[in-house]
Amino acid sequence: MTDKVFDNNQVIIAGEVVKDFEFSHDIFGEGFYVLEVSVSRLSESYDIIPLMISERLMDVKQSYLGKNVEVVGQFRSYNRHEDDNKNKLVLSVFAREVRVLEDGDDIEKPNSIFLDGYICKEPVYRKTPLGREIADLLLAVNRPYGKSDYIPCICWGRNARYAENFEVGGHIQLWGRIQSREYQKKISETDYEKRIAYEVSVSKMEYMGEQQLCAAVAQGE
Repeated sequence: MTDKVFDNNQVIIAGEVVKDFEFSHDIFGEGFYVLEVSVSRLSESYDIIPLMISERLMDVKQSYLGKNVEVVGQFRSYNRHEDDNKNKLVLSVFAREVRVLEDGDDIEKPNSIFLDGYICKEPVYRKTPLGREIADLLLAVNRPYGKSDYIPCICWGRNARYAENFEVGGHIQLWGRIQSREYQKKISETDYEKRIAYEVSVSKMEYMGEQQLCAAVAQGE
């Protein structure tokens, strides 16, 4: 049962560590730390992806800056309460396996994700000023024990037109990559704060046709 649930959220990330371990939280005495890696794109740009790693999986007192790692895990979310009484959706790759790479190791897919879940908000379809078609989706992916992860996804072109007509509760499977995106958050009339959003850029999707009601989602950014 548990293995089957894990199959609906699969991530492989490989890249260079650009920020060392930072403590996040502990659960029943087990500490979890965030490690950031830079993952190259085909376009020669890169994404900075946060990894959530247990102290039982890696030596968190050791520095891995500049080293290349490969991580197998899941894309997970939680709602963090902010000072302005709003919730922010926080996303990271929850590591299940970590491998420190040696020079010459080949990485076939440095950034890949598969998700099997349910549409939780009405898709938002739009066009850029240059006419490029985009659709934003929010996908609920079930975990064991009644929990779910809420994953923002972005579709382009034909996929955007296809996703535009998805209904809330619709069951879909998708393949793509995790990407980071900087944006400016307005915090006062004159001040803005630079933030980073994470989402799945969809390369392929399939509508499974089943319907399931989604749990209420606390609105993040």
